[in-house]
Parts: sequence; structure tokens; C-alpha cells
Amino acid sequence: MSPRITVATAHRVLNQLRHDRRTLALLLFMPSILLVLLWWIYDGGPVFDRIGPALLALFPFISMFLVTSIATLRERTSGTLERLLAMPTGKLDFLLGYGLAFGLMAALQATIAAGVSIGLLDLDVAGPTWQLVTVAVLDALLGVALGLFVSAFAATEFQVVQFMPALVLPQFLLCGLLVARDDMPAVLSAISDALPLSYAVDAMREVQVNPTPEVWGYAGIIAAFAVGLLALGAATLRRRTA
Repeated sequence: MSPRITVATAHRVLNQLRHDRRTLALLLFMPSILLVLLWWIYDGGPVFDRIGPALLALFPFISMFLVTSIATLRERTSGTLERLLAMPTGKLDFLLGYGLAFGLMAALQATIAAGVSIGLLDLDVAGPTWQLVTVAVLDALLGVALGLFVSAFAATEFQVVQFMPALVLPQFLLCGLLVARDDMPAVLSAISDALPLSYAVDAMREVQVNPTPEVWGYAGIIAAFAVGLLALGAATLRRRTA
């Protein structure tokens, strides 16, 4: 691994994003637009205050997963990855460079979404704003790591979309947003304990209701999942799509 190559990879990805305005708009503003839509649907009532933090974890996670996985897959199908790996660039340099670039975008995205939720939509949060933003950034980074991991197994962009019902939707159903995890059947509750998005939602709710040191325990679990997915992605990434 070379820090210089990692930073150069991140710089190249950021330059590509700068020239792709539609993708940039999707990354930065779509979670905020969806939160505004939900606020409008519930007329800014107590329902939005209850589910708002969980959605602040969910929307950045999904958008970063989609954009990261498709962008990485294009690098492989276009032959760019094969050319890079024929040079001194290693798999870990490539993945960390992508993670750094999209991680910066995730930080901007989560900051904008949290600012809109608290400043514009008046989301009721007991904890400090910086803590909410920090957890939101970690959730978006989790989406980046999962997207990088999934891109190693997809041969086409259509296959990337197929991973949504396989990997993302079950987490959405079991994360505790629809039904409290303690109220689920024992088997489903046990499965939810093994899913990273469950801890993202738990962390957001801790910040919302009763900010305690337990928030950082959840944050550590999210970060561990992200690091583990990046390591698996480096181990399984192929040079090209057959």
C-alpha cells in the first residue's frame, strides 16, 4: 500500500465526480430531498421526529451504496482497473482511494442532510448536532464500504441493482425502523443483531433520545463493519469482468 497512490486515486475519482453533475447532485442532495418529502408527508409532526434520525442513517447509506458500487464496477468493465493494477497500484490502494474520495462526499452529504433536518425541518434531537453528523457520516461510509465490496461480485450495473433486495432491503426491514428489534421474533431479532444498519439506526436513536457513551459503542461497531467490508473487497476484487 502506498499513501501517495491512494491519494492520487482519490484525486482522480473526485475529478471525475466534479465533471458528472448529475451524480454529484444525487450524492449531495438526494437524501435531503427525501427527508424534506417525508417531513411534508407527515406535516412535520411527531411521526417525523420519531423516524427522522433513522432515515438520516438509511438514506445516505443507500445512496452511497448505489453510486459507489456502480462507479467501481465501471472502472472494472472499462478496463481502467486492469490498467491501474498493471502499474504499482495495488488493490488496497484502489479501494482506499475510492473509499477516501467517496468518504469525503459522504461527509458532505451527511452534513447537508443533518443540517437540513435540524435547521430547516426542526428535527427534535436531544444530543449535540455534531454527534448526529458524526454518526450520519459513519453510516454513509458504511454504504461506501458495502458498495465497494459488492462491486467485486457484479458483472453488470443491472446486477448491482439486484443486490439491493438481497443486501439492503432486508437490513431496512430488520433495522428497527418498522418494528422495534426487541419485539421481533427471536430468529429475526438474532439476524438483525448481525446486520450493520441495525447499529446505525440504534446510534441515531441514542443521539435523538438520550445521548450516552453507548453511542460510541454503536459507532465503533459501524466502523468495524466498514473496515471489514473494505478488507473483504480488497481480497475479492477482480482485475476485470469476464
